Amino acid sequence: MAVVSIILLMNVLVFFAAGFQDSYAMATQQVSYDWRMFVGISLVVITLVGLGSMYRIHSLSQGGQIVAEMLDGVLLVDAQGDIKKRRLLNIVEEMAIASGTPVPPVYLIPDQAINAFAAGYSPGDAVIGITLGALENLNRDQLQGVIAHEFSHILNGDMRLNIRLMGVLYGILLLAVVGRMVLFSSRGGRGSKRDNGGAWLLAIGLGMFALGYIGKFFGTLIKAAVSRQREFLADASAVQFTRHPAGISGALKRIGGYEQGSILQNPESEEMSHAFFCGGVSFAFGALTSTHPPLADRIKRLEPGWDGDYLSQNAPESSTDRDEGGASGLVAGFSAGSLGTGGRKVDSEHVFNTMGHPDASQLDLARQLIALIPAALADGAREPYSARAVVYLLLLDADAVIRDRQLTHLAASADSNVMRRLQDLLPLRDQIDPAIRLPLLELTMPALRQLTQRQYVLFKDNIDALIRADQKMGLSEWALQKFVVKHLGEAFDRHQRRAGGKRYAAVSKDCAILLSMLAYCDATSSVEPSAAFEQGCHHLDIKLALLPRESMSLELLNASVDSLTRLRPLLKPRLLKACIATITADGIATPIEIELVRTVADTLDCPIPPIV
Repeated sequence: MAVVSIILLMNVLVFFAAGFQDSYAMATQQVSYDWRMFVGISLVVITLVGLGSMYRIHSLSQGGQIVAEMLDGVLLVDAQGDIKKRRLLNIVEEMAIASGTPVPPVYLIPDQAINAFAAGYSPGDAVIGITLGALENLNRDQLQGVIAHEFSHILNGDMRLNIRLMGVLYGILLLAVVGRMVLFSSRGGRGSKRDNGGAWLLAIGLGMFALGYIGKFFGTLIKAAVSRQREFLADASAVQFTRHPAGISGALKRIGGYEQGSILQNPESEEMSHAFFCGGVSFAFGALTSTHPPLADRIKRLEPGWDGDYLSQNAPESSTDRDEGGASGLVAGFSAGSLGTGGRKVDSEHVFNTMGHPDASQLDLARQLIALIPAALADGAREPYSARAVVYLLLLDADAVIRDRQLTHLAASADSNVMRRLQDLLPLRDQIDPAIRLPLLELTMPALRQLTQRQYVLFKDNIDALIRADQKMGLSEWALQKFVVKHLGEAFDRHQRRAGGKRYAAVSKDCAILLSMLAYCDATSSVEPSAAFEQGCHHLDIKLALLPRESMSLELLNASVDSLTRLRPLLKPRLLKACIATITADGIATPIEIELVRTVADTLDCPIPPIV
């Protein structure tokens, strides 16, 4: 509606400018305006706005790191002994694993304001940005509330919406840029005299300049209205995630009592204003154009009995054991029997309800899973050379002959530094419990995203070679390769999947292949594959038939899962509910079943948190 209004106003402008050029026609009321002129002007405006928007969206399509670098963000790779930085990285890792998404890189923004943002197109190319002021002035609970808020934006698809808003507003503003160019050109060259043609151009230039900024103003109103509602949703999701309203409300109170507040000094922050945790820019029209609800309104929704007092400073924290990496105490009560190759009892309804809406039980489990990862592996996952070695380690075969063949290939093709790290990690191979494979893989993502394009291609080729070393592909190998290729492909190859429009009927064969594979997955199940398959089909509106076991292959599964990504977004959760019902038909799910379903869900852009 905003763009259509600009088109109409532009045509009115040209109509009067044309009349101004022909004063006789204007005086005798003989000015006419045909439809060809209207269509031509409309196409010019649409082209300018469209090209401007496409250019801006394309320039931001390289992922969240571009947005972070716009704000002079610095990638936080290593805490280097800084407790506050280590605490921040720990929180981000916990939140990512708890939500079932790859761990995003963290950028530190050199600004004393208290603020944060999530940016990117998808979880695979997302980043978390946080200001130095937030790092230094928020305690652990408050910081956790802020990060949970930003993860809500990642899970709810707000990042892509934010980039689209930035693109459209840039396209509208391009009218003002072109108008300014026309305005300057209308002044003529040296020594020239302004005539009616120059005056006509002057009128057009002034009009385009004004329309561009008027359009940007109304675009800002749209951006503000959309953003305010998403902020309320993200606040509520953060409370559900952490089960601790005082965390995020405490962060908002701290901003209210902090001298610098949340306003960033970087001039690029205006374009990003709707993506921040709290208002990062002072707007001329206050509440009308503010991209965030007032602090008091947000706090009252979180704490209805709030007394109106802000926090000028935080009380000293009682303990920083977990921040320093001493997480061994977290595994107390996490029974060894719940891990291993055996199955665990699973509440399928709970699993489905936490998909896209993780709660505090997933956050607790994520901390415990991280604590169970051997320290050398966890540290290695956070560094680019060692991260590649960790992934290679996950693919090494249990058979010594095949493993030697894999290591020989890596010695000839992999980076020598990576091979040295792999040799150091080899003794830990047997300590990798099936339940920590996926969390360990998620931990490697920020480090792997630091690879060069050449290193990424070589890394991907080596993964393929390791899998093919034994002339076959296992389910765990398929899941690992699918996860890595999807998320690194989003960061390196710019694979941005668009929403599909297919219904179940169009992908019925693919649904049958997926559910059949899951039904056959657990050979030790007390339930027949046909019964498990029927349990899954019960959740779909189509008639499916169990395919023969001998017809199943991972190549067929891979093609089917890729086809299912074109399913309508609102139909994907029900398909995943069918998958969960299939693997839990006997009330128990094995680690490989869980890993397989979580990989499928991740590929469909509906991540499933760790299963409690």
